Formats: sequence, structure tokens, C-alpha cells
Amino acid sequence: MPRLALFQPDIPQNTGTIIRLCACLGIGLDIIEPCGFPFADAKLKRAGMDYLDLAAVTRHSDFNNFLAKKPGRLVSVETGTATAYTEFTFLPTDTLLLGRESAGTPADIFTKCDFGVFIPQIAGRSLNVAIAAAMVLGEALRQTSLQK
Repeated sequence: MPRLALFQPDIPQNTGTIIRLCACLGIGLDIIEPCGFPFADAKLKRAGMDYLDLAAVTRHSDFNNFLAKKPGRLVSVETGTATAYTEFTFLPTDTLLLGRESAGTPADIFTKCDFGVFIPQIAGRSLNVAIAAAMVLGEALRQTSLQK
């Protein structure tokens, strides 16, 4: 199954929502630290509700630690890439990387990704990272569930 990875998330409510998404769908989640909030933050717990303990979350001390352990391809979900997520062929071993809410994916991190995909949207607008994660993960699951 594809995985999600969050690069240095800085909004606990979004991280909690993504943890809940992963718990509900049985998807692994990698959190690449440092986070912009304490991992025991009350807002994280409120957004994740009772699902925090049900999700398969792996925390990594930094990006290099994450890279050393990632299976398969790393697919960045980021504006400014050339391929729409609906035009990309996902594999079951892909990890979908989402950047920080405040700054996206830094260029030095993006260059270490195997591919980049974007969500077509109106110029000057930006989706919430949890919604973006759900959209792209949904497409990846749609594609890869047929490969079982």
C-alpha cells in the first residue's frame, strides 16, 4: 500500500487529521521532524481523536534518517511540478511526501524525490495539506488497488 510522509509539519490540527485518515484507511504515515509543535500537543490529539493510537506512525529525526528507511519511490505532492496527480501512474510501494504548511517542500528536499505531482487548482489558491493528502492518496489507492 502507498504511504504518506509529512515533512516537518507545523500545524498540529492538520497532522492529527492526516493521522486519522491513515488510521481509517490502514495507511502508514512517516513524520519527518522537527515538527513545528510538540507531538503531544492538545490540538493534535483533538484532531486525531481516538485514532492516534490506531495509526501506524513512524517518526524520523530528520530527512536523511527517513530516506535511509523509505521503501520504493518518493513522490512529492507540490505546486510547481509538471505532472497532475491524475496523470501519474502510482505504484503500491510509493510514499507521497507533503511539505510544510507554511513553506511547502524545500528545493533541496524536492530534488531528492523521484517524482513530483500537483493538484490542478485556481491560480493563487492553496488547498489545506490534509485535503491534498486525501485527494492524492485516494487516487494512488484507486490505481494500486487494481494491482493486487
